[in-house]
Amino acid sequence: MKTTDTPPSGSSSGTDDTSKVPAQRTGTGSKAPSAPAKRGEGQVLNVFSHGMLVVWAIMVVLPLFWAVMSSFKTDTDIFNTPWSLPSSLSFDAWGRAWSQAHMSEYFLNTILVVGGSLVGTLVLGSMAAYVLARFEFPGNRFIYFLFVGGMSFPIMLALVPLFFVMDNMGLLNTIHGLILVYIAYSLPFTVFFLTSFFRTLPTSVAEASIIDGASHTRTFFQVMLPMAKPGLISVGIFNFLGQWNQYMLPTVLNTDPEKRVLAQGLVELASSQGYKGDYSGLFAGLVIAMLPVLAAYIVFQRQVVSGLTAGALK
Repeated sequence: MKTTDTPPSGSSSGTDDTSKVPAQRTGTGSKAPSAPAKRGEGQVLNVFSHGMLVVWAIMVVLPLFWAVMSSFKTDTDIFNTPWSLPSSLSFDAWGRAWSQAHMSEYFLNTILVVGGSLVGTLVLGSMAAYVLARFEFPGNRFIYFLFVGGMSFPIMLALVPLFFVMDNMGLLNTIHGLILVYIAYSLPFTVFFLTSFFRTLPTSVAEASIIDGASHTRTFFQVMLPMAKPGLISVGIFNFLGQWNQYMLPTVLNTDPEKRVLAQGLVELASSQGYKGDYSGLFAGLVIAMLPVLAAYIVFQRQVVSGLTAGALK
């Protein structure tokens, strides 16, 4: 009697399966319309983001183009037709800025200072970052956080004591003194950036070179440093931009007119005009100071992006 009252297992499972099928179909049908809605939201977001990028590009490119265009004009054309293209390419303003305004001397001084400080920053910063990233020793994290803390220290607070330190060491108004200050100013960010980058590199290559008999110095310079080339280029570009446009440090530590850098030269060119108003020469000097930065970024833009994303990709 119990067996007849109890329904068969096959019939019950069949009943359950048939009852579940419509429910699954119903659930699938309710989720289907959400895909076009998400696709529409993504398209709206893409249009908005691309529109903001276009607006930002116009805000950045338009002033640069206007400065370059004005450097080929005369002062009369700049005031009468400021937004029109120059009727003819006149390099008179470039000649005045290069020779009469001494931009050639300032350009050479800037190349010496930035070139020396950039090499010193990359060499010292990469060595310190490699040790902090690869070797464990007492005080490792403390030294690392000292470098990180140096990034947050305002340079304005260090100008007065730095002036007296440079004066006591006989480094005021010297090219090599300014190079040392630039290196010290750029080391915290360089060590912070390269320490994270060296941690992403594989340790097996360094261990293999050590097993083959290479010293730690040879392993660093011949194995690890070439592998860190994207990171070195990225941090080098950032340091180049900051050091090339530096104005506060050379103004305080470099008061010799013959050893001024480009930022000081542009300010001197603008203030020495008085009521003469050589605006075409001022625009020409601005473009002369701006061209190396644009050229460096255009040439190394892919390396900068690859260096910034290398840690995330690995």
